[in-house]
Amino acid sequence: MKALTRRSGAAPAEDTGGAFGPRLMTPLLLGAVLNPLNSTMIATGLVAIGHDFGTGPSGTAWLLSSLYLASAAGQPVMGRLADSLGPRRVFLAGLLLVCAAGLLGALAPAFGQLIAARVLLGLGTSAAYPAAMAMLRAESLRTGRPAPRPVMGRLSLAALGSAALGPTLGGLLTATTGWRGIFAVNVPLAVLALAAALPWLPRDRRRPGDGRNGRNGPVQQRQEQTHVREHVQEQQQDPADLAPSRAALLRTYLRHGLAYLSIYAALYGYSQWLEEAHGYTSFETGLVMLPMSLAAAVCSLLGARTKGLRAPLTTAAALLAAGSGVLVTATGGTPLAALLVAAALFGIPQGLFSTGNQAAVYAQARPDRIGSAAGLQRTAQYASAMAATGLLALCFGQRAGDAGLHRLAAVTGLLSLLLLALTATDRALRAPTSTTR
Repeated sequence: MKALTRRSGAAPAEDTGGAFGPRLMTPLLLGAVLNPLNSTMIATGLVAIGHDFGTGPSGTAWLLSSLYLASAAGQPVMGRLADSLGPRRVFLAGLLLVCAAGLLGALAPAFGQLIAARVLLGLGTSAAYPAAMAMLRAESLRTGRPAPRPVMGRLSLAALGSAALGPTLGGLLTATTGWRGIFAVNVPLAVLALAAALPWLPRDRRRPGDGRNGRNGPVQQRQEQTHVREHVQEQQQDPADLAPSRAALLRTYLRHGLAYLSIYAALYGYSQWLEEAHGYTSFETGLVMLPMSLAAAVCSLLGARTKGLRAPLTTAAALLAAGSGVLVTATGGTPLAALLVAAALFGIPQGLFSTGNQAAVYAQARPDRIGSAAGLQRTAQYASAMAATGLLALCFGQRAGDAGLHRLAAVTGLLSLLLLALTATDRALRAPTSTTR
């Protein structure tokens, strides 16, 4: 990257203006928040939905797993379509699909239509991230320099921040407009992203074979090959980076999956327990979950500044175990202060694992396959989310009571201890990673 910057005379990587400025990033960031926001926003509306349709946690769990199944399948499909049809077209089509899904969910008279709306939301929101990565890559080829690291970081922070704030927003919407507002809010959000995308996102270039300067033509192919060679040379010459390793990547995926299995189980299970066993309203539950959101956002910023991976990831695993310990003793009479501490104990690891595992993937993957490696990391996260919904149904049954929460916390505690052992003994995490690239 450094060689590329010197050769082309481009601005330093830290310069986020120009080609990678607000006109490009604003619609991409607006689109990037939709999938993680919808994955967590419904957490504080599940009880109300269950009451209206006469189903318990085992039934409402389908609203969670349907979106994750659609997202897990939709991400690679949308990425392939963005490569073949053009990222702008796929990005806009995804936003239109989100609008349709929001309307379907807001007006749904039956529970089956709600599930259908969640599937459409999963597919529509899956277009944003791969399309954004394809657009950044296209701008990199056009300008002759890589996408600035702060730009990439903003995409990650937008996803994490919106996921963390989802339960609070969902509780507010459920308390003020009813649970249907959780679906309806997608319409103005998608329209806002469309309003920014139509005039600001660059038009898709010509398809392969349309000319020497067409998209993926000979000129662009030679430029991309040059970029890849320079990335490889830089990684080989930078002693601070982790060595590319398939085994290390597999351990990172496993670590990421175990971490988010515990985090999602706590997110959904804890919020339902607060309403059904502790007697809080949806809005009050959102406020109790707020420390989780704030801690995740703050720790994601702090985690991005660390030079090593082993210490923050080990700390995160230990805090997950501590949070599980608090929940395994919680009852309907547990003081509010302890409930807030429990939420924070799951939020801190969420921020640390998000940035730490992302850094590990970027350091351990081959430079010419970072995109697919990052996609597999997200697949591991979606798989864990789906597993968490099954775990909730198994532990809670028809009602989120104290006994169910204790069973759930016991499982997440054991997973956290396993995660702690895997992280502490992973030799690939001992080498520091650079935070300036």
